[in-house]
Amino acid sequence: MSEVMEIRVDYVARVEGQAEILVKVVGDRVEEAKLAVFEPPRFFEAFMVGRKCGEAHEIASRICGICHVPHQVAALEAVEDGLGIEPDEQTRALRKLLNYANHISSHALSVYFLSVPDYFGKPDVISMASEHPDLVRNAIRLKKVGDDITERFGGRAIHPVTLVVNGFTRIPTKADLEWAKKELLNVKGFAMEGVDFIAGLDVPDFERKCEHIALSQPDQYAINEGRLISTEGLDIPPREYRDHIEETHTDYSWTKRSIVRGRDSFLVGPLARVNLNFDRLSDDAKEAARRSGFKPPVFNPFMAVLARAIELVNAIDDSVSIIENLKLDKGPVREDSFEVKAGEGFAIVEAPRGILYHNYAFDARGIIQKADVVTPTAHNSRNIERDLEALAPKLRDLSPEEAVLMCEMLVRAYDPCISCSVHLLNAK
Repeated sequence: MSEVMEIRVDYVARVEGQAEILVKVVGDRVEEAKLAVFEPPRFFEAFMVGRKCGEAHEIASRICGICHVPHQVAALEAVEDGLGIEPDEQTRALRKLLNYANHISSHALSVYFLSVPDYFGKPDVISMASEHPDLVRNAIRLKKVGDDITERFGGRAIHPVTLVVNGFTRIPTKADLEWAKKELLNVKGFAMEGVDFIAGLDVPDFERKCEHIALSQPDQYAINEGRLISTEGLDIPPREYRDHIEETHTDYSWTKRSIVRGRDSFLVGPLARVNLNFDRLSDDAKEAARRSGFKPPVFNPFMAVLARAIELVNAIDDSVSIIENLKLDKGPVREDSFEVKAGEGFAIVEAPRGILYHNYAFDARGIIQKADVVTPTAHNSRNIERDLEALAPKLRDLSPEEAVLMCEMLVRAYDPCISCSVHLLNAK
């Protein structure tokens, strides 16, 4: 009789949202490898239909309380694309600065609060505080800098209010910019040390080659604009996204699964971005990566934690560069200071966890007729399962407790934002 190994995690801890892990191996055959999301859908795309296109970014922001800025930026870019509006350089720079602030906050949370406790045998970051007070204190400082910049430039730390179509309702002052630069430089040393610290962790030895997808631009590290490229040759503008990426449903999870048409699942997020855009990292981020032993392409999904640490350095450096080169020559705009017309627009933005796709079609009155949003976790969900499937046979040599932890660590390495991924239900 074949030996059976079953792993079940009824509620995955230290991820955003509600999901369980189900793995079953019979003999040498993996019968089950599932990330089953039981958090119910929230219908965001459905109730955006009928609203004004200028409201899309405010509504989309509420899809998530963590990656709210990239949702706002993606919605604004999609609406502007449909209206034929090209924002000026100041607006684009301020949006990138805000998205970087969001990446800093989210990455600090993911790396130090959600992933690192696993490597110290701790259930959470609170239990680490007594033994590693400086690490926890600096991680809090790093996250706070991202939140504080979002609040200063966006009006609120969560769901900012100053971003609107074709501009901002409030423009930061030179004093705001100098303050932000100082705050960023104050935490850069810890971010640099963090790369060395993460590189020193005992990361599981596991590799599964799969397609990695990210935004890319030839002259800068892409997070708000660019073409969608992959390790397998994909190279498309945002409006061609649906020609190449498709979604399917499952009967056990509320999250859809994405694949490249004619191929398979794929990975998005910090590991894909660093692999595909390594040469566009800041000099210090590249040096920190090389010192850590990171040599792209890396196909170990557990190394996404190190990629986040590398991106923290890059986000700080790139933000400082934006501040130093920003010319404040455009004033604030009103929320409704644009001409409404019928159109359809597309945008892809890098949220901390990976590519975020927004598509809206609206009529001559600017009323949304169709909304299509695909989040990073909806992109990654099938790939997480493919990794679990490949990892499963390697778990036989571990104790039951170690096997469960390894599966949870893999999921946490992706840092899934599950609530983002369950915002649509198609009913027939």
